[in-house]
Amino acid sequence: MEWRSWLRRWSEEWVRSADPEPDPEVVRTGWLGFEPATEQAVAAAEARIGMRLPPSYREFLLTTDGWRDAGIFVWRMRDTSDVGWLRELEPHWDDSWAELCEDDEQEGTCLSRGLLISREADAGILFLDPGDVDDAGEWAAYNLFSWRAAPPERFASFTALMEDLYAEFHQMRKPEGETRDSWDAKVEQARLDALSGDADAADAVLAEAEEFGRERATVLRAQLQLYLDRRSGHSFGRLLHPDFVPEGFLADPLFTEEFLPLLFAQHAECSTPGRSSQLQMAMNGNNPDLHLLVAAYQARLHNGERPMTYGNPEFDALVRNAVDEHGADPDALWRDIDVAFAHWRPRTPDHIAPVTLLADPLVAAALTPERRRNLLSRPRGDRR
Repeated sequence: MEWRSWLRRWSEEWVRSADPEPDPEVVRTGWLGFEPATEQAVAAAEARIGMRLPPSYREFLLTTDGWRDAGIFVWRMRDTSDVGWLRELEPHWDDSWAELCEDDEQEGTCLSRGLLISREADAGILFLDPGDVDDAGEWAAYNLFSWRAAPPERFASFTALMEDLYAEFHQMRKPEGETRDSWDAKVEQARLDALSGDADAADAVLAEAEEFGRERATVLRAQLQLYLDRRSGHSFGRLLHPDFVPEGFLADPLFTEEFLPLLFAQHAECSTPGRSSQLQMAMNGNNPDLHLLVAAYQARLHNGERPMTYGNPEFDALVRNAVDEHGADPDALWRDIDVAFAHWRPRTPDHIAPVTLLADPLVAAALTPERRRNLLSRPRGDRR
C-alpha cells in the first residue's frame, strides 16, 4: 500500500462530501491524518506492548500517527502514544462478546489477545490479533460494532481492514472523484464481459463495485446471481431496499418487465407461515411508486391478463410456443429454449440476462443450475 497517496485521496474525497463540514484543520490541510510518527515513537510503542507491530500498520503510523474518520462509524484511531491491549483498555468487550468468537488453537480469543487501534467509534472497536499472523508477518484485523449483533468481522491484515472502511465511506457518501469514476468504468466493462459470456469474472468485479456503493453494479449483479444460483448473494434483495432504489429505476422496463414478475412468482411460492416474501417486505416500506406498480400488476392478474412477456417479441413468441407445446416436459422445453436463446435481446442497456424466464414455474423447472450457467456462458446482445 502506498499509504501517503491513498490516504491523501481519501482525505480529499471526505472533504468534498462531508456533511456537516469537517474539522476546519482537515479542510485547511486536506488531510484526515496527522504528522508521521517517528521511528523512535513506533519503537517506544512496540516496547510498551512487548511486540513488533505488523508491517502494514507500522508503515501506516510512519505515514500518519493516528487518523480521523475511518469509514463512517470510527471517528478517531489511536496513535503511538495510546495504542494498547484491548483487555487493558476496554476489557468489557471481551467480557461481553468472547463467546461469539470462533474457537482456535491459540490461548484465549481474538478479543482477549487483541491490540486496540481505535479510540472513538459508534459503539464499536477496531483491533489486531497477534495470535493470527500470515507468512508476511501481517496480523489479522477485526471490527466489532455492538449494534450489528454479529461476531467480530475478520480481515487478513490492517490494510484489508482500512480498504473495507474506505469502501464503506464510498458506499454511504458516494463522493465524486477518481475512485468513483474508476469503479463506474469497471462496472461498464463488467457489463460487456457478462454479455460476452464471462459471468464469473463480471460477478467478481460487480461484487467489489457494490461495496463501493455503485448502484448499477447491484442491478447488473442481481441478474447474474439469479442465474448463477448463488444463494448467498443479496443483490436481488437490495433492489427494493429504501436506501437503494435510484430515481427512475421502478419505471424502467428492466424492473417492470423482468424483476417485478419474478417478485410476484417468488411471492406465490413463499407460503410458509411467518415467512415474508421479498415483495411483502418491500411493500411494508413507504414507497408509493412501488405500491402503485404492484396494485396495477395485481389488477391485470385479477382480470385474467398475462402481463408478463419473456423478452423482445421474437424471443417471446418462441418461448411461448415452447411452453404451450412442451410445458409438461422440462427436457423438451429446454431444447426449444436452447434454440430460441439466439434470438434474445436486452430490453435496456443494463439488461444482461432473461430474468423473466425464472418467473414462469414451468420454464424455471426446465432451467437447472447447469442450464442457467450454460445460457450465461454464451455471447449475447451486442456481443454476439
